Order: sequence, then C-alpha cells, then structure tokens
Amino acid sequence: MDVKIWSMPVRFETGAGQYRIIASTEEAARFLLHQWPMENGVAYDAARQACLDAMEGEVPADLARQAFIEACDEAGMYVMQ
Repeated sequence: MDVKIWSMPVRFETGAGQYRIIASTEEAARFLLHQWPMENGVAYDAARQACLDAMEGEVPADLARQAFIEACDEAGMYVMQ
C-alpha cells in the first residue's frame, strides 16, 4: 500500500479550539479507524473505502481527500480550506 500524499493538506477542528492537519491518505485512514468521533455514517463509510481504494492505487488520492472532507462535514467538524 502507498501513503498517497495529498495535493493540499486538510486542516479541521476536532474539538473546541483543537485542530488537526491530515496530509495523506494513510493518515486519514488511520484517523478514521482509530480516532473518529462517530461510530458510523454514510460519508464516513465512503471515506474509509476511498482511502483504502486510493492506497491500493484504484482511485486518485485527491478523491480520498474529498471523501475525508465530506466525512468531516458529516461529523460536524469544521474544515478550513
């Protein structure tokens, strides 16, 4: 599997005044699997799958990035773009 660095990192709020920056598909996948604030969701499931597909080279890394942003929105996390 490949790390797949994104063209632009995603900076998002994880809590009141707490921010995180994710710069690759691998980082996003780890965050989704181990630190995600929700148990499930349509965008969450899509982001997990997009990250796995991107690391396997089946889809572009920026598609996983966009799916991660949509999952952040679904979870109510503010994303700075």
